[in-house]
Amino acid sequence: MQKNSPGKCIVSHRTLAMPVSPIRGLVPHAEAAVRDGKNVLFLNIGQPDIPTPRVFFDAAASFDDPVLAYGGSHGRPELLEAIVGHYRSDLGVPLEARDVLVTAGGSEALQFAVMLLCDPGDEIIVPEPFYANYAGVCASAQVRIVPVTTRAEEGYHLPHDPSARREALEKAISDRSKAILLSHPGNPTGTVYSHDELQCIVDVALERNLFIIADEVYRDFVYDNVPYESFTSFEDAADRVIIIDSISKRYSACGARIGFLISRNRDIMVHAMKYAQSRGCTAILDQVGAAALYSTPPSFLSGVREEYAARRDILCSTLESIPGATFRRPEGAFYISVRLPVGNASEFAVWTVRECDIDGETILVAPLAGFYSTPGLGTDEIRLCYALERDVLVRAGAILKKAVAAWQKMKVPAS
Repeated sequence: MQKNSPGKCIVSHRTLAMPVSPIRGLVPHAEAAVRDGKNVLFLNIGQPDIPTPRVFFDAAASFDDPVLAYGGSHGRPELLEAIVGHYRSDLGVPLEARDVLVTAGGSEALQFAVMLLCDPGDEIIVPEPFYANYAGVCASAQVRIVPVTTRAEEGYHLPHDPSARREALEKAISDRSKAILLSHPGNPTGTVYSHDELQCIVDVALERNLFIIADEVYRDFVYDNVPYESFTSFEDAADRVIIIDSISKRYSACGARIGFLISRNRDIMVHAMKYAQSRGCTAILDQVGAAALYSTPPSFLSGVREEYAARRDILCSTLESIPGATFRRPEGAFYISVRLPVGNASEFAVWTVRECDIDGETILVAPLAGFYSTPGLGTDEIRLCYALERDVLVRAGAILKKAVAAWQKMKVPAS
């Protein structure tokens, strides 16, 4: 076996630039806590516990082709037809099958979008905090994230003042800018952007020749009658918008790994096929099950929305009782980002999962620093996922409150 010469790095500089996931990075500490006999409540990862509709499994089980053969790189016709019908009936968007590419989850769709638009050294503008995997995708493509910072006190919205909002976006643009990327509703914030915010993004994108990469995988989960508007509704920007979509959250089917890259820009979709062809096809049985999911009655999603809203309120009630906690009730998705009076949230998260024990249980949270691009931001913030049963969230909230109090007492002992 050939050995590397002394001092030579075994991996590429691109690999070295890849960040460690702030969502999964603390899992080894949780595994150690489990080995110590503690029950860990996982608030760090967006894994719904809602049962996946049975039609998925029934459809996959009924697949009876004698050979599990390759499929087309574009996606199975029945799945393309299902997603096109969904957009036409639910959003009023006149999609055609050629506007949709089936991908291995929303993550692959995002990878394709970034690679489609950007050369190494190009830039993508992203409101921060942002979904942490955006950093990994951009790093692997050697693309620089240029952040537009939002604040917990303002619900992580863009600036309320129209001129300040536009200025914040304009300030981030350079001659290397290629796109504005954002999740809507937001991960990790649960923020649902208003029409005025979306219109500002669209106006800037059109005027400055930028694309909009809109990650809308949580759009079915919006609460309290907050208006939701998809970027697909802006007809004047139809050829500038790339939508990232997925069945993972909508139908609680994260493990199926079925996502979609959607654009009405013909050139974008023609070139996207090059990336799809380079990986062959998406898993056939997952596509079969995914197509069946779109026959799920609307009552499924309305019931899930009601459940998530109730779970959100449970966790918000606890956070409101923690002195010094700063947050705004999230409008969508199933995450809460909160600033806690703990100083270093990463140290607090490790201590909580390893050392805190409330009746044999503890919690794992996601420190928010890894969801920012600007160094030093998010160091006292965490993301909590409330895609857990209500009684679990009651216990998790109680543990969090006690952990914050214990941490403060340990770090600032009484004189």
